[in-house]
Formats: sequence, structure tokens, C-alpha cells
Amino acid sequence: MTITEKLIEAQKYALSIRPKIGGFPVLAEVLRQAGIQNNHWSLPSCQSIYLMKEGSVVQQVTPLVSGTHEIPKFDLEALITAIRTDQEGRSTFPEFLQSAWRAGVVEYNTDLSLRKVTYYGVNGESYFEEYPAVDVKR
Repeated sequence: MTITEKLIEAQKYALSIRPKIGGFPVLAEVLRQAGIQNNHWSLPSCQSIYLMKEGSVVQQVTPLVSGTHEIPKFDLEALITAIRTDQEGRSTFPEFLQSAWRAGVVEYNTDLSLRKVTYYGVNGESYFEEYPAVDVKR
């Protein structure tokens, strides 16, 4: 199995068992168990890079914007609202990405071994949260 196939299979499995509320830690743990160490998202391009033990994989989904746009100012309160809305199962992942972008997030990084997500604004602003460990059996 290639590392690309390994990533896709892990994502499919995680989505099949992920609860609607508080589902991110389940997704993250399944990815960690599949050998993914780090996940880096670039907004608004929606490019996601997965660093794995065997190499790296890039996934490109539909960008949030096209053309020329002003980057929103980093708004910590709006970012935290976007995160909580997602954690409570009240938004889809694309809606979360759009909300994070409107809150001035230009990239975020998930360290799967430390269970930490750090969000960054264009001027060096940052905010991080740790997420809980979960037990996922395969």
C-alpha cells in the first residue's frame, strides 16, 4: 500500500467512526495510528500536507477564494467561536475552514504526537489548543 493510499484509507475509516460532536480527536488519533505525525493546512488555498514516517503527502481541495483578496485581520474571538462551533458539531469542515479564514487564519498546524493545533495569522499572530487523547481500536 502506498503512503497516499494509507492516508486515504485512514481518513475514510476515521470519518466512518467519527462522532458528530467532538469528532476531531478521533480523526486525529486514527491519522496518528496510521503513521501521520503532522498535518499542515494553508488557507485560503486549502492545501493540506501530511508528514508521515515514510514520506509526505499533499492533498488539494477546492480553495476558499480565487483571484485577489484582502486577508482578514486576525480575530482571536472569531477563531475560538469557529473552533467551538466545529467541536459542538454545528458546522461542516468546509464551513470551519471558511470561518477560520474569515477570522484571519492563513495556516494551521496539527502536531499529532503532542495533540496540539496551532493557528497562525499573516502577521505572526498565533493561537494553539491541545485536544484530548482518545482510545480508538482498529
